[in-house]
Amino acid sequence: MKIFVKEYPTINQLVILGVESNKQKEQIKKIILSKENGTFIKSNLEKNLKTIKKLFSSIGHNFVEIDTKVKKIDDLNLDLIVEIKKGNISRISSINFIGDKKVRSNRLRSVVASEEDKFWKVISKNTRFSENLVQLDIRLLQNYYRSIGFRDVKVTSNSANIKKEGNVDLVYSIDAGKRYTIKKISTNLDKVFDAKLFFPLEDIYKEYVGEFYSPFKIKKMLESLDELIEQNNLQFVDHNVQETVDNDGINITFNIFEGEKVLVERIDVLGNNITNEDVIRGELLLDEGDPYTQLAIEKSVAELRARNIFKNVSYEVVPGSEANLKKINLTVEEKATGEISAGAGVGTSGGTVAFNIKENNWLGQGKIVQFNLELDEEQLKGTINYENPNYDFLGNSINYFLTSESNDKPDKGYENSVTAAGVNTSFEQYKDLRASLGISASYDDLRTDGTASDSIKKQAGTFSEILGTYGFTYDKRNRAFMPTDGSIIGFSQSLPIVVDEPYFSNSFFASKYTSLSEDVILANKLFLTNVNSLGSEDVRLNKRKGLSSKRLRGFEKNKIGPVDSDDYVGGNYAAAINFEANLPNLLPEKTNTDISLFLDFGNVWGVDYDSSIDDSNTIRSSTGIAASWLSPIGPMTFTLSQNLKKASTDKTESFNFNLGTTF
Repeated sequence: MKIFVKEYPTINQLVILGVESNKQKEQIKKIILSKENGTFIKSNLEKNLKTIKKLFSSIGHNFVEIDTKVKKIDDLNLDLIVEIKKGNISRISSINFIGDKKVRSNRLRSVVASEEDKFWKVISKNTRFSENLVQLDIRLLQNYYRSIGFRDVKVTSNSANIKKEGNVDLVYSIDAGKRYTIKKISTNLDKVFDAKLFFPLEDIYKEYVGEFYSPFKIKKMLESLDELIEQNNLQFVDHNVQETVDNDGINITFNIFEGEKVLVERIDVLGNNITNEDVIRGELLLDEGDPYTQLAIEKSVAELRARNIFKNVSYEVVPGSEANLKKINLTVEEKATGEISAGAGVGTSGGTVAFNIKENNWLGQGKIVQFNLELDEEQLKGTINYENPNYDFLGNSINYFLTSESNDKPDKGYENSVTAAGVNTSFEQYKDLRASLGISASYDDLRTDGTASDSIKKQAGTFSEILGTYGFTYDKRNRAFMPTDGSIIGFSQSLPIVVDEPYFSNSFFASKYTSLSEDVILANKLFLTNVNSLGSEDVRLNKRKGLSSKRLRGFEKNKIGPVDSDDYVGGNYAAAINFEANLPNLLPEKTNTDISLFLDFGNVWGVDYDSSIDDSNTIRSSTGIAASWLSPIGPMTFTLSQNLKKASTDKTESFNFNLGTTF
């Protein structure tokens, strides 16, 4: 018996027609060539063409036509020509929701990723219809409904109204089902553990009983459980969650038991093309050879995201070389880490301008370099900062700064220049509690003429100092950027080391964030500061306290408080209280705009000088509206303020804006 074997011909050249993008051409070539290793198998070509159609469908081309031609060179070689007619892009004309949806359609449109095709959304890819986008929308809708208590929600899509010219009427059918509350929470504890260690869980459970069911609330309880395990230095503890339906309530049981003794065999870092690997590893709370815990890797990922140098951080845990070993694949997606921002304010005495440039990942080393410039008709101030957020890979940061300030006030009879430099460090003293230490040196030169006030003339000359500073910050916010829950408290003090005229200074701040609902987030802020002389001399002009336009909106920076011959000399004390209501869902999510309302109170008072200085005890107040817009060129913030109460000498500021972008 003879067996005849005929080789498949090899694709000598693959020609792609009708596609301009080199990236798409490479994707198509990979689909056709990779599976056959360059050989032409006719039976597989049809499957490859279906895959190519799916590729274009994912970016909105749902009517792709593909023609193939084979140009034979010899029995073993051929050229394959693939001509692609992409057709029109399918655009989303409308997004509609039907069924027992129990939530307004406008709110649901802000949840989905899809966007209705409007003329101002020409650059948005989410106006293109694709099955991938539909599936994403379904997941987003399901997650949203579950987050507000609709545990059994069902979402389907009917997108049959696809027209050849490219328009799609997108329809989602929603069966919200029953809305559940959390009825009971209990713990089922393995006998090997001391029950007393887990008593704090009872107080945590009380916060959630009676609230609407949400997987995110269960996740927060699990995080609290993991933190308790970590605090008690318990290793190889495992747990799971059991949910039981009880009429319109959910009973939740946390089963805690002795887990498998698993160690970290290896950690592989992927995706860091710019960032040095040791910068990433320096943020990890576990190392190779350590016991593996889910909490440690989750907190490590959170720390990496907080560094503001990655677009995304993800991880995958895979089996190691032995049963009790795990390998962690940590993947980072880098982003543009340069920031440029500019701002301006318009007030009664003219305008103020600020410019800032910042690099958050200098030379891929995770270090921060920042330059800031402030300018108005009387002042020019520049600051350079250099910070290493994790200089010893133990969570400690170190910061160096150099600042120079010049105040030229010929109408007030003086000019003042100040140069300062210093270094400070911060480190975690205890869970959520950070301590800081620093030292700085400065040189102050004040020059006057005959028209200056007596209080200013008294301080003419040069002044130098070396100060020591320390402080503490206790941070229990759920996130550093735009928090929705938790609080932060901070205190710092400056003390003289070598000074011409000794003084001390204190600062205290506290902020509390509360979510009344998903539509209203309250923020209450308190700021207090003081400076007092330790000798017989007055506190110098540039050391005295004032309030910035961010702490007391509606007023110009340092333009309230004690006045000497129309000159604002600052006070020994300053205080501000802010009440804010952030309304994240007031406008549709697709506008990328957050609205907030505010009510501010503040004052600057207390002088070392004689009684001729106007030291009004008037408590200033203002109200207004702020809008934060993520524009195509970067984030923009606008603030409109209205004074409620002010002193006759105050300088007000009705409008302020800030613009920033990345590079």
